[in-house]
Amino acid sequence: MKFTFRIQYHTVWGEDIRIILQDNETCAIPLSTRDGSNWEGSCNYPPAEDKDTIFYRYGVFRDDVCIRKELGVIPHTIYIGNAQQHRYIIDDCWRDLPAENYRYSSAFNEPHPAGRPNRLSNSVGSCITFRALCPNLHAEGRVLGIIGSCNALGNWEYCRPIRMNEVSPNVWQLTLDASTLKSPFEYKFVAINEKTGAVEEWETRPNRLFQIQPLQRGETYLPAETEVFFNRPAHRIAGTAIPVFSLRSKGSCGTGDFGDLKTFISWAEKTGQHAVQILPINDTVMTGTWMDSYPYNSISIYAFHPMYIDLRQLPALKDEAEMKEFEKQRKILNSLSLMDYEQVNKLKRKYLQSVFKQEGERILEEPEYKAFFAQNEGWLIPYAAFSCLRDHYGTADFRQWGKDSVYHASQVKQMAMPESPFYPAMAFYYFLQYELHVQLSDACTYGREKGVIVKGDIPIGISRNSVEAWVEPYYFNMNGQAGAPPDAFSTNGQNWGLPTYNWQVMEKDGYQWWKRRFQKMAEYFTAYRIDHILGFFRIWEIPYHSVHGLLGQFVPSLPMDKDEIQSFGLAFDKEMMTRPYISDDLLDSMFGTHAHEIRRTFLRRMRNGLYALRPEFNTQRKVQAYFAEKEDEESKEIREKLYSLISNVLFIADRDNPEMYHPRIGVQNEAVFQQLSVKEQEAFNRLYNHYYYERHNEFWYHEAMKKMPVLLQATPMLVCGEDLGMVPNCVPWVMDQLQILSLEIQRMPKKAGLEFGKLEEYPYLSVCTIGTHDMTTLRGWWKEDAEQTERFYHNELHYWGKAPEDAPGWLCEEVIRRHLQCPSMLCILTWQDWTSMNEAIRNPNIDAERINVPANPRHYWRWRMHITLEELMSLTEFNQHIRQMIEESERGY
Repeated sequence: MKFTFRIQYHTVWGEDIRIILQDNETCAIPLSTRDGSNWEGSCNYPPAEDKDTIFYRYGVFRDDVCIRKELGVIPHTIYIGNAQQHRYIIDDCWRDLPAENYRYSSAFNEPHPAGRPNRLSNSVGSCITFRALCPNLHAEGRVLGIIGSCNALGNWEYCRPIRMNEVSPNVWQLTLDASTLKSPFEYKFVAINEKTGAVEEWETRPNRLFQIQPLQRGETYLPAETEVFFNRPAHRIAGTAIPVFSLRSKGSCGTGDFGDLKTFISWAEKTGQHAVQILPINDTVMTGTWMDSYPYNSISIYAFHPMYIDLRQLPALKDEAEMKEFEKQRKILNSLSLMDYEQVNKLKRKYLQSVFKQEGERILEEPEYKAFFAQNEGWLIPYAAFSCLRDHYGTADFRQWGKDSVYHASQVKQMAMPESPFYPAMAFYYFLQYELHVQLSDACTYGREKGVIVKGDIPIGISRNSVEAWVEPYYFNMNGQAGAPPDAFSTNGQNWGLPTYNWQVMEKDGYQWWKRRFQKMAEYFTAYRIDHILGFFRIWEIPYHSVHGLLGQFVPSLPMDKDEIQSFGLAFDKEMMTRPYISDDLLDSMFGTHAHEIRRTFLRRMRNGLYALRPEFNTQRKVQAYFAEKEDEESKEIREKLYSLISNVLFIADRDNPEMYHPRIGVQNEAVFQQLSVKEQEAFNRLYNHYYYERHNEFWYHEAMKKMPVLLQATPMLVCGEDLGMVPNCVPWVMDQLQILSLEIQRMPKKAGLEFGKLEEYPYLSVCTIGTHDMTTLRGWWKEDAEQTERFYHNELHYWGKAPEDAPGWLCEEVIRRHLQCPSMLCILTWQDWTSMNEAIRNPNIDAERINVPANPRHYWRWRMHITLEELMSLTEFNQHIRQMIEESERGY
């Protein structure tokens, strides 16, 4: 079977175009050209017996390396006919994303089995195959068709269109006998009623003109695939963001579970919402303490946290006394206003162990379980082994596991054998993950049935004490810590303590690690939020010896050498500019009466009259260790000031080349900057602005475009990016090009010079919200800064008089209405903000509604709804009011 591909694409010297079949770049088929613009090539391709559809993309190669290829989840598609010696002539055009790519996502597409295109008999001399892209038709009870000016195409009679077949999701194809088509002819694509077969809608564009080229017997000609558009309103929907652990029902066990999630989806559907957004739900059990409550520090990118199992969906315990005692403890924990993470997990684990002892043997023999195990054993067995060893050694820090500290696949395989002493414990973890899979699948399937998008959350990092760090350490830089530079959340930057990625290694295998991660998410969710999407451009990497985030540097980045620094007019003095600047005046002003003690204990005087830190205290980690047993407030204050001394530098040496440097972030408020002359300060500021706001845009753009298209092609989920913080100009370039939804928050405007974002100017491809889990609620923000609140009250809401001290229900409703009316595709508000507009329902304690405080690395994640889901569902007037607001804002689909 011979295929001839033709495409117009302009290249530069050294580049060539190749066909990438079935996404295999290593066996790409080169095309040839005479003018650098018109490319053509042929190949023989014997399809497998069970595969009659070919998927391919075009790629640009240089020196056998693919430097660019077509974007999007949907590749070019050819359905192969029944003639084994057939020749296919394919005219194509380079295709990146469809114009409205979101319509092709699983968020707005119901799964539909592919049809089998029409087969023409061997007696047909030559064929024409039309190919088109058109989404969402089945949801409307329609299929795609063609109608045209010749008899074979119905002579423009609306009742005689020719139906096309969907060969893969949203990809339509029709093969016709070329001899029945009178050349030239005109035609249009139409939407056909699936039941009656009549034309319901014509594509809104001039007639298409087709001239048949001469074809030999046995040839099939395929014109370029085309996008088909019908007059459809843009999707605009509303939804709610809430952590699963925050859900509360009468029957839950002190924390929300996947059964509660299903009920919450019912509430969303009842109120006219079409999206529910949750926080990460992966297993975070490391210490068995409340410190594990942080959902962005998981031990597995695949395994879910056992606390999300809905015990009501499991068999009841046959031991009546044990069941009675459990129910007693469950009610106590469920009545608490906040989650008691430790006690909840202790109680649920005990119950789950009893259920497994009672029912485990039977469950592990079920065909459904065996199918789950077979599909997931690649990650499930290492996860279970890791969990068993964590329990055995009493720590998740695998570096303390002795002989087990290094992962050996053969050893883990032995642990998984039924005769192994570890097997019963590993089987328990298999059981937990199976039940979690079943329950989450049920909740998310229910969401799809109700037209509710369930949106997951992919954390940017992994824990250094995780299965992935143990099994695949080559993917990570364990000497670095991921974080964020200073921002509105934290003046010292954020240090998440997570290892950074070794992107060079990941690139070598086509980012398989990330693909697997995204594909696992796609089993459940139809949309996802990429936490800290800036990490795919560059990550703020903090050396392991630092506690705060100020001594970090962007990785990857372009550091400066001494000559370049001096080209900005700043004389570079390595000794003075890369070591902490510590003078007597600074010590006296910072430490007051403690200054003498600080000099004696932590410092040594240098010849120039300044001070240097003693070797035993020259990093923040060493200072932290010194104060480890000192928990009084005075010691904490001194410790923080010593951290500030250590970060009081102008430049930081590059992690890979100590003779290259980065200007320290936010150093202009530090003493080391103030001691510079005015001329030196001006020179440093020129250098600083160039480095942070100009230097890296093109570089980081190309870094993101290496990774993001590959990852986005891995699944059909709708992609949303959390693009807050210090956002370089290249981020919107990539997000616009890849049609990734941005995050828009009015109190964090992206446009320079604005105190508050303009809701009416939000882009359509965006998620708007009032606040996130890292921020105060609307009512909490209202009380943070009275002067700012006054400006918002007058300048944004356009009210007269003094702003109310506490945000009343009517004002919260006004803010919500304005957000619902903005152009953003998704308006997803926190549950606390939805309830804020009803003073009889909302929590009277404003501070108790905050989920996280990013500036506090030891924050306890424990917020819960203050009313039950049963009560929420019964609030008829409130729920109807939300539904009416959503309908009035035209946020339905």
